[in-house]
Amino acid sequence: MSRANARIPVKMHRNVTLIRTSEPVIAEELLARKSLSRLILARLSDTVLLVKPDEADGAVEELRKMGHTPRIAR
Repeated sequence: MSRANARIPVKMHRNVTLIRTSEPVIAEELLARKSLSRLILARLSDTVLLVKPDEADGAVEELRKMGHTPRIAR
């Protein structure tokens, strides 16, 4: 199989909470905040953070305390 046709395993999840930032430095800022970083399960890319299950409300509250105005899509 050529490199162009190589298969990449993908894991799909439903009902997850993601934080997407406009700049990588903002994601770094969020991870540096202890109260918010404890709610983060993983960093998926430079600008996308995966929130722990059932911690969406806590993450939104912490973002607001930090002065951010999160947009929520459900």
